[in-house]
Amino acid sequence: MMADMTLGGAKPLVLVVEDEAAIATMLRYNLEKQGFRVEEAGDGQEALDMISETVPDLVLLDWMLPTLSGIEVCRQIRRRQETRTLPVIMVTARAEDQDSVRALNIGADDYVSKPFSMEGLLARVRALLRRSGAVSAKGVLEFHDLAMDLATHRVQRNGRSLHLGPTEFRLLAFFMRHPRRVFTREEVLDGVWGRDIHVEPRTVDVHIRRLRKAINGEGEIDVVRTVRAAGYALDTEAV
Repeated sequence: MMADMTLGGAKPLVLVVEDEAAIATMLRYNLEKQGFRVEEAGDGQEALDMISETVPDLVLLDWMLPTLSGIEVCRQIRRRQETRTLPVIMVTARAEDQDSVRALNIGADDYVSKPFSMEGLLARVRALLRRSGAVSAKGVLEFHDLAMDLATHRVQRNGRSLHLGPTEFRLLAFFMRHPRRVFTREEVLDGVWGRDIHVEPRTVDVHIRRLRKAINGEGEIDVVRTVRAAGYALDTEAV
């Protein structure tokens, strides 16, 4: 049965960046079967050129690529204003823990290792698309000196604009909906990533660090509180 992935009247566009033709073909077949539009790039520079012409809804990005590595492609995606929040899933044959942390640190929203389950990968794609550019909630969330417009995806602190990746946006929205409440890593995973997605608890720590870096300016208090042996909370008072 084909999944209904229409967002705003159009099928989501996924850019598959993969230099192994057999894997690219397999990904295209399965994604199109689920109702996605698919474009392919065989190397890093081609991927960046294609993104410059048409920004996709999500990028499936291989780590090892000709001309430019997937890591460098992801880094450049995050540097560009028009693609700063573009969802990126790294796909790689490298399975070391430090590689997954590195991928997340340079801006990837998720990370899967080859060989991967196609069902699992599709679940990650669907979940990330639902939570990125398809936010349907309206209104503004406010806490302390933070303001988040859910309709326009704009966040401000003390009147200045903040630039958040899609995962950090969802993470901050989650905390702003439940200010001062302490959440365990597992509760954050369920609330931000969803119960149908397997993500390591350390992923929360990586994105918490990125969120802090994005929202805390010089002289401002850190509103993301770490509660020892418990988890995290959006709070203005330290314990």
